[in-house]
Amino acid sequence: MVLGTNLLAAVFIGGLKRIATGKASLISLIRSFPLFFLLDLSSAKRKFADSLNEFKFQCIGDAETDDEMCIARSLQEFATVLRNLEDERIRMIENASEVLITPLEKFRKEQIGAAKEAKKKYDKETEKYCGILEKHLNLSSKKKESQLQEADSQVDLVRQHFYEVSLEYVFKVQEVQERKMFEFVEPLLAFLQGLFTFYHHGYELAKDFGDFKTQLTISIQNTRNRFEGTRSEVESLMKKMKENPLEHKTISPYTMEGYLYVQEKRHFGTSWVKHYCTYQRDSKQITMVPFDQKSGGKGGEDESVTLKSCTRRKTDSIEKRFCFDVEAVDRPGVITMQALSEEDRRLWMEAMDGREPVSNNSGKQSKNKDPELVVAFLVL
Repeated sequence: MVLGTNLLAAVFIGGLKRIATGKASLISLIRSFPLFFLLDLSSAKRKFADSLNEFKFQCIGDAETDDEMCIARSLQEFATVLRNLEDERIRMIENASEVLITPLEKFRKEQIGAAKEAKKKYDKETEKYCGILEKHLNLSSKKKESQLQEADSQVDLVRQHFYEVSLEYVFKVQEVQERKMFEFVEPLLAFLQGLFTFYHHGYELAKDFGDFKTQLTISIQNTRNRFEGTRSEVESLMKKMKENPLEHKTISPYTMEGYLYVQEKRHFGTSWVKHYCTYQRDSKQITMVPFDQKSGGKGGEDESVTLKSCTRRKTDSIEKRFCFDVEAVDRPGVITMQALSEEDRRLWMEAMDGREPVSNNSGKQSKNKDPELVVAFLVL
């Protein structure tokens, strides 16, 4: 599941940090507004202006559009207006809470809160999936074929549900980031318009602000319209990805990538360590990165080797299922790896131009076929 893996990395590295930062920034901005202090109105309003001036939007995509640059610049414009109004000793209007605080609080509770709930659901399903997968991979290959097939089916169902929850979480994170571009700026614009209406000293400043206000209104509407269109496209794509995940793999520079369990020798036996592995066919480079599920990321130093050969491991030669051996040009010995499923092993061996094991007793081999090889033929 290359896409599922990339989604995992994407969620852990970017999604949670952005939501946490966005929530903290909104809370900080709301609390810096003078309505919440009232002890020193002038000082509080200047602090609010400073917060706006320092606040930065995160751009989604390769480059900002004119509308996004206009929206991002609007915070600095708002800060300038507030400082100028403070010079005239203006006071806050009675409906400030309705036009500014309430929408921001609503956005924080409904949008960011929903994203955090999606994160909790994702974490719960991740723990469930990883736990079932660990148990599944530790099943002995000597169990009955019917038991193994039933276990495989159960893992497939859990994996599919985990895949859907992952997509929903990533979709919600993206939605929150997009909504901030208009649901955050628009209340600020309404607040400023209220100030212009209620204060005589802001009249001339309001006229000067008019052109940018018009430009910003258009940019907000354009951004909103693009968001609605993009959201429909994303929902359609998400539906297609759920129905046919293999046809919508993320474009990757690697021939194959994903999680593998690598057998490592210890003083008192061997252990299987989870790695995130990549393989490039042109250079025959295999990169293995230890992955610690509990810490949520990298658990050791990377190791890269040059592939020499890849051979499927016979079922009766090892306790684990879905195993294959790799020989490297620049490393002595054999590296034994365990894939996540029979299909996953087939994809890895296909990418590495792997071969079937050679048996010395061909007559016996023809009578007693490798059970995992039979499963592989059934999958194909």
